[in-house]
Amino acid sequence: MPIAGSRFERGTQSLVRRASRTRWLRVLVLHPVIARPGYWFATLCGLIWGTVLSLGRIRPEGGVIVARKCPRWAFGRGGTTIGAVFLTHSALSPGILEHEAVHRAQWKRYGLALIPLYIAAGQTGTRNRFEIEAGLKRGGYTHGAPTTTGADAAPANVDAARAAHRARTARAHRRGGR
Repeated sequence: MPIAGSRFERGTQSLVRRASRTRWLRVLVLHPVIARPGYWFATLCGLIWGTVLSLGRIRPEGGVIVARKCPRWAFGRGGTTIGAVFLTHSALSPGILEHEAVHRAQWKRYGLALIPLYIAAGQTGTRNRFEIEAGLKRGGYTHGAPTTTGADAAPANVDAARAAHRARTARAHRRGGR
């Protein structure tokens, strides 16, 4: 049974909405002193998962630690980033690695809070704000060749990704969204 639209996803969305309205809780959970150890823990879990399941060499590549040749049941879609570790079977194009490097930066910023935030953002990749920020074309969510321009392009570096996310968030707030 897919998670999209499930009671679990709706419950997570409700929890995230309530928590995001409580400023002190949001500031506390997203503070680097809390988020960074969560990122380190997620990276450790990703390394353990990748070491146990990967048939290839685990090595840094394109801004992430790649655990290649993992069984396809061990991750979602073409691959999954957990902390700094990208678990995949063979999705290693430069565009995919750039997309996953943005996810690594998201893990670094949000720590373990990324898990409920990602679930609350929805399981449909083309509407998930974290996938949009990472670049839909580069992540393989849209048809056509990856490009480095346009609204769906993955930023070449993390600072550009954060600036693009802030700009989108500011536009949404001006329109009365979120």
